[in-house]
Amino acid sequence: MPADLLAAIEKASPTFSKGQHRISQYICEHYDKAAFMTASKLGSTVGVSESTVVRFASELGFDGYPQLQKALQELIRNRLTTVQRMELSSEQLAEGGVLQKVLTSDIDRIRRTLEMTGEEEFARAVELIASARRVYIVGIRSSRTLAFFLHFYLHLITENAILVGGESVSELYEQLLWVGEGDVVIGISFPRYSARTARALKYAKDSGAQVVALTDSQASPLVPYADSLLIAKSDMTSFVDSLVAPLSLINALLAAVGMRRGKQVEKTLSKLEYIWDEYNVYEKHPPRTDGEAEQ
Repeated sequence: MPADLLAAIEKASPTFSKGQHRISQYICEHYDKAAFMTASKLGSTVGVSESTVVRFASELGFDGYPQLQKALQELIRNRLTTVQRMELSSEQLAEGGVLQKVLTSDIDRIRRTLEMTGEEEFARAVELIASARRVYIVGIRSSRTLAFFLHFYLHLITENAILVGGESVSELYEQLLWVGEGDVVIGISFPRYSARTARALKYAKDSGAQVVALTDSQASPLVPYADSLLIAKSDMTSFVDSLVAPLSLINALLAAVGMRRGKQVEKTLSKLEYIWDEYNVYEKHPPRTDGEAEQ
């Protein structure tokens, strides 16, 4: 993908036909909408044939329209405002069947995440986390939910799991004060990417820690600092972030780290079961129905 797709379009503009000029103008003015249009839809929108759209993609150096569309989606990944995301999701769901469309999309994101996650890279992340002196987890805004979930269960696996957060920038760095060699920092961020998370990973990397990044793309600002990169597909068009695939990948990560530290985890869970039972943390029996109560 060109470093700046819009600049590449402008540079190639003198070679465009009349129809291709119409395509380029629409893309430059409405790249947020064009990124999710098929070649046929884009052609009908600007009044040219589908083949003209395909030739336009080739003119820019792409193998075909799907590659141009992917480049457009990468371009907008961190540019869409909440309002634009709301408009796009409304258009995509306008014909009804919201339940089916949303759940089907989430299933597709899990499938694509599985295809993109190599066993070797996954195993490297597991090894880093399982053997770390301390594990810091950084997730801001909507990614905070994922960070909290990961910390909740990782804390049952190791006593050295630390959830990094706070309302202020200074508080975040205060919690990372002692990070260094032997530590692992897990950074989680999805569009719109958190600038604080990216800067926190840079600080961790400069301090000698190793970094595991959980994000959605090679274009993510977390990637330059990652010793291990885990990519999970998220929904960048809806105003509500779809975190199903990232959560599924976190589940796999927790299961693998738990297996890696098997005996220690068994001892911890046995102790927890005693505590939960002793202090009535969980309901021991299902509540009786009215009929059972009368008997």
